[in-house]
Amino acid sequence: MRNKPIGVMDSGVGGLTVVSELWRQLPREAVLFYGDSVRCPYGDRSDDEIRRFTFKALDFLYEQGVKMLVIACNTATAVCLEEAKERYDVPVIGVIGPGARAAIAATEVQKVGVIGTRATIKSNSYPKALHLTHRGINVVSLACPGFVELVEKGPIQMDEALPIVATSLQDLKGSGIDTLILGCTHYPHLAKVIAAVLGNGVRLINSAEETARDVSHWLTEHAMTRVGLDVPEHIFYTSGDAIRFRTIGEAWLGKSIDVQFFDVWSEPGEPTKEWSCALR
Repeated sequence: MRNKPIGVMDSGVGGLTVVSELWRQLPREAVLFYGDSVRCPYGDRSDDEIRRFTFKALDFLYEQGVKMLVIACNTATAVCLEEAKERYDVPVIGVIGPGARAAIAATEVQKVGVIGTRATIKSNSYPKALHLTHRGINVVSLACPGFVELVEKGPIQMDEALPIVATSLQDLKGSGIDTLILGCTHYPHLAKVIAAVLGNGVRLINSAEETARDVSHWLTEHAMTRVGLDVPEHIFYTSGDAIRFRTIGEAWLGKSIDVQFFDVWSEPGEPTKEWSCALR
């Protein structure tokens, strides 16, 4: 069991920020990733849609035989985490709790900002998580729905991204926050742009880094870290354009990856989409 992979799902390529941190903190662990890019972004969808899409992806990963499930999507975590913990007999970790704890440790003025998709902000999940530990924290939340599409397009161009990010974050400037939670796993790819807009006085919290730390702690405490010295195998699936996913993923992860097209909603024998499969 301890040599099985860690299953990671996201609504698109944003969850690769979690994969990158898992590789850095747990280099011996194997990762099985599913990115539902064809239905991305989840943040503008109804809770019912988010549940259906999330559990279809998690069911697929679970059926492949994983030792843990990581919901590397803030929107899916906000809507589905507690239900997922009851649904599966393997541990399920989301990205909201770890990010909230890191923000509490980082803030000096007890005023924290949160940016995320509409669904994440509407769920009020981050203020709940922050206040569960520290009732005195002042939270300023802001939905930034256009950020996911910006990241999904591929490598970030500063001249293109800066005016979009600056306009979106206008309400945070002058708010007095000293810490900002990047409440979507797509957003760390915009960290340099966000930092340029808000300035050096605001510390950015990458929930992907903190989530990987939670995974590491759990595996260590429960003696579930991978044994053996063989090189772990990493497999990536996407419901979207596999070639595009691989191009973006290799640029972000800094190494070549195998990507397979697979839509968990496809029926047996159903023709695949026109982009088919890019498998290396």
